[in-house]
Amino acid sequence: MSIAKRADDGDREERRVLGERLREARLYLGLKQEEVAQYLKIQRSALSEIEAGNRRVEALELNRLAKLYRQPVSYFIAEDDADAALPVDVAHLARRAAELSRKDRDELGRFAEYLRSRAAAVE
Repeated sequence: MSIAKRADDGDREERRVLGERLREARLYLGLKQEEVAQYLKIQRSALSEIEAGNRRVEALELNRLAKLYRQPVSYFIAEDDADAALPVDVAHLARRAAELSRKDRDELGRFAEYLRSRAAAVE
C-alpha cells in the first residue's frame, strides 16, 4: 500500500471521528442541522456531509462549532485523548466542575456518590 493511500485512509477516519463528535455535540444540545448550518452560514447539506465525514471542516468553521457546542476544539480533533474519550455530556460536566472551588468539587463528588448509591438501590 502506498504512503499516499495510507494517508488518505487516515484522513477519512479522522474526518469520520470528527463528524461523529460534532453530531453528538449538536444532538446533546438539542440543535437541528438547519439551525447550525444557518449559524455557520453554510447549506444544511454541507453540515450533513461534515457530520458524515465526507466533507472537510475549515478551521474557522471548527472554531465556530466549538464555541456553539461549548467544547474545546481539542475535543473534536482528539488532541486530548482523555477529554475525547469522555461522552460529550460528561466532558461538559467535568469542565464546569473544574471551575468550582475545591470545597464545592468535594460536595459535588459526595452528591455523585449519593446518586450512584441511589441508582444501585433501585436496581
